[in-house]
Amino acid sequence: MPVRRTTSAVAGLSVVSLLALSACGGSGGEGDPDAWVLNGGVWPVVEEDLDRYSEETEGVDVQVESFANDVYKERIRTAVGSGEAPTMIVGWTGGTLLEYIDEGYVVDITESTQGLQDRLIDSVAANGVVDGSTYAVPMNNMQPVVLYYNKQVFADAGVEVPATWQEVMDVVPVLEEHGVHPFSLAGNSRWPYLMWASYLTDRLGGAEAFEAVVAGEEDAWSHPAIVEAMERCQELVEAGAFDPGFASVTADQNEDGQLVADGEAAMVLQGSWVYSRLLQDEPDVVESGDLGFTTFPAVEGGEGEPSNIVGNPANFWSISADASEEQRQAASDYLEESLFNEGYVDGMLETGNLPPLTGLEEKIAETEDQEFLGFAYDAVQEAESFQLSWDQAVAPSQVQPLLENLEKVFLQEMTPEEFAAEMNATQGQ
Repeated sequence: MPVRRTTSAVAGLSVVSLLALSACGGSGGEGDPDAWVLNGGVWPVVEEDLDRYSEETEGVDVQVESFANDVYKERIRTAVGSGEAPTMIVGWTGGTLLEYIDEGYVVDITESTQGLQDRLIDSVAANGVVDGSTYAVPMNNMQPVVLYYNKQVFADAGVEVPATWQEVMDVVPVLEEHGVHPFSLAGNSRWPYLMWASYLTDRLGGAEAFEAVVAGEEDAWSHPAIVEAMERCQELVEAGAFDPGFASVTADQNEDGQLVADGEAAMVLQGSWVYSRLLQDEPDVVESGDLGFTTFPAVEGGEGEPSNIVGNPANFWSISADASEEQRQAASDYLEESLFNEGYVDGMLETGNLPPLTGLEEKIAETEDQEFLGFAYDAVQEAESFQLSWDQAVAPSQVQPLLENLEKVFLQEMTPEEFAAEMNATQGQ
């Protein structure tokens, strides 16, 4: 369960940004709640459901506005800090949610969403709980990071997919001898580095190792598990585990996933969204059955639970403290009585997205992508911890230094100890 940071940061506001947003918050009638959502992916299903709720609920007209991901992130922080937030706030939990709580920007929704919480998968719901109280509830799909592999590549090399770290190191030279990159890695995008760092830290030190960072503890980045995780990342690079040109590969066009689909790389560590992208862009590798998927390898001697996963548990709804009592009530009624209704769940599954609900086995078994969706669903349900991606979990001021320093680790321009020292210096900023 997430723990509270001991420090907080307040977003700076400019006169220009305040004027630009003055018409955004509270755009409906006096008592109408409003919500900002993102566009693309599963978001049309979310928007359609809010529209349906307005049509079916007397006296409620939810005003919905959609934004591109990066635009939303910029606007919501400014709006929340200025008291112009929408009634329903989409977030990723982590450091931003802790900041919202510290500053009193969102309200405790523990009691008003109890029925919903009883239906949620614990490891996902825990990301919206701070100090025993619920401030955010998941509202869309789970996106665990999984290990994809090309079955034909492994068959041709005569080796098994690694299930432990030692097996990873053993299979690297064998795959190289067969002219295949063991792993593809979209280093140009930087954020794929997070997946390796977070999984290794968790396997070595358990979820507690990174929770100390989120809590803002002094010198938390110097935890032995984090330092060793950086060492193992560099061991992989030195062993030739990645495509030598990984620093120029991007994730935006799914280049790392396509390398596996084309058989140029054997494996890629990526989010569950890569499956649907491969299904669209490289259907042959999926339909032929050559695309495999499994969990991140166990690390011998590590303290972490091998069932733990990392990634994006979901996006979450919070309710603004600046909303009127009537708006808050309408929002909490939607969360408790309508969120994840049958039509909403079916719409998500039809688009290849997994709702964070218990008891979906039969529905998943009826989908065209039942093998992958069932695998991902079971992985989340069995996970003792579902850790939020580091770039969402840390304080917003730490995100850019984290990505820059991780890149230096993978490019071997920074030692693990230097990484820890640089990141410790960002704590509390």
